[in-house]
Amino acid sequence: MLAVIRIRGETGIRPQAQKTTELLRLHRVNHMVFVDDNEITRGMLQVAKDYVTWGELDDSTVELVLKHRAQTKGHEFLDEEELKEISGYKSYKDLAKALQTGKVKFKDIQDIVPVVRLNPPKGGYEAIRKPFKQGGSAGYRGKDINRLILKMLKPGVDLNGKDEN
Repeated sequence: MLAVIRIRGETGIRPQAQKTTELLRLHRVNHMVFVDDNEITRGMLQVAKDYVTWGELDDSTVELVLKHRAQTKGHEFLDEEELKEISGYKSYKDLAKALQTGKVKFKDIQDIVPVVRLNPPKGGYEAIRKPFKQGGSAGYRGKDINRLILKMLKPGVDLNGKDEN
């Protein structure tokens, strides 16, 4: 499973890349989706490589994203009781394992918003116009996507800037 994060806005975007980001449901900067790692998805990511970054996820990162950022259709954060009701899995860890092995797809879980909203990364992005291999942020980054996601998860602060602690 791959995580895809939009890192650039819509100004000056090529029409093919714009259509690809729409198909991936990445309408805003710092939004993330989980996609299957297959040939079709890799082709789509190559079209939008200047506007997104992607890589392979670890189980622990998926679990943290589910715990701190997954939302239901009413834009309420997902707690473990709701998780049991809508997915049938007992914990975030079980659901993360099922997502990683391909038993269930994140977008197919009923009443969960398929797009994960993240905060900007702590310390900022590298150069967003450069590829990751040249010291930038765009394009394929492999397992380093987990480090970026952890920089973008700030437990204790909701998306409206209010401190939950």
